[in-house]
Amino acid sequence: MNTNNVKQRNYTPLIWVLSIVAVIIILSINYIPRSTTNTVFGIDISILPLFNAIFNGIAFIFLVGALITIRKGNINAHRNFIFAAFGATFLFLITYLTYHSLAGSTSYGGDGVLKYVYYIILISHIVLSTILLPLALFTLARGLNMQTEKHKKIARWTMPIWLYASITGVLVYLLISPYY
Repeated sequence: MNTNNVKQRNYTPLIWVLSIVAVIIILSINYIPRSTTNTVFGIDISILPLFNAIFNGIAFIFLVGALITIRKGNINAHRNFIFAAFGATFLFLITYLTYHSLAGSTSYGGDGVLKYVYYIILISHIVLSTILLPLALFTLARGLNMQTEKHKKIARWTMPIWLYASITGVLVYLLISPYY
């Protein structure tokens, strides 16, 4: 595409600030004093992990839609699916931060092989999600700036990582949900 008609914006400082702040917030919620119950201001927050999984699943579906539409050459539909995936991921992040800042973490209670499967999925999900944040934002920035070749090059990495992080978020919920 012709980039001459698109004003090129430098999103790099904003992307790094957002990424660093998000990681600091996520890490710092481990040090917040929490309630010993799942009720805050009379509201049962134990439903939030389910919403986390739902938003991750919705993001996964939107990403598949984005992948299908871009392969068909429909840039506008692709862009809309990507914006929708970002929206679902943002809602996930809000519910995740809300739950974990108020209720903390839940330990996996299973044993045997499934316990190892759970921790492999969880650790890979956490590592790749951390990498994903700046990666997705840089991919989005290149797309918004219509830097098509640079966008394609980074999207080849971003899309599978985002798909994996989204679907493993659902799997983590399904594996740990009996222990909430």
